Amino acid sequence: MASCRLVVVAVFVVLMYNTLINRKNQVDNIFASVDAILQKRYNLIPNLVSSVKEYMQHEKSILEKITTLRSNALKSNITPEEKMEINKEISSVLKSIMIAVENYPNLKANENFLHLQKSLNEIEEQISAARRAYNQAATDYNNAIEMFPINILAKYMGYKRKKPFEADEIARKNPNVKDLFN
Repeated sequence: MASCRLVVVAVFVVLMYNTLINRKNQVDNIFASVDAILQKRYNLIPNLVSSVKEYMQHEKSILEKITTLRSNALKSNITPEEKMEINKEISSVLKSIMIAVENYPNLKANENFLHLQKSLNEIEEQISAARRAYNQAATDYNNAIEMFPINILAKYMGYKRKKPFEADEIARKNPNVKDLFN
């Protein structure tokens, strides 16, 4: 009878362990997918900067900032959390570039720029979808490591909460529609 209970407990522990490993690996796998899409964005940035550079001499600081952010994001020794923060900044700067482009009609009509802008929009949509998948996996993982009795094993294994991607402050603000028509 005691050996039967021991077997049941052992099976239960193995199931909890496997659940934790599955959730952790799912989060890591989806973050790697996000990272791959972000890499596409990083590869597009130099082309975008080159196309815009000659038109936007007085917005030089924006172009320098995005180049610096891209370099920081490509460093191999940054944590996923640092990468998330850098990418929030990149998103913000890319929006600034697209807004500044409105002042340059020749640039807006440039075929190369239009192609880059379309590619960037596609990549941003892919990033958004990948972030949603990552956030779902991170939520599932966080739920698993916090729920009893798996939380006991998770604590023993040193598992910590995964931070989800969050919208930056600019994205959270409601746009003023009146400003769009000025």
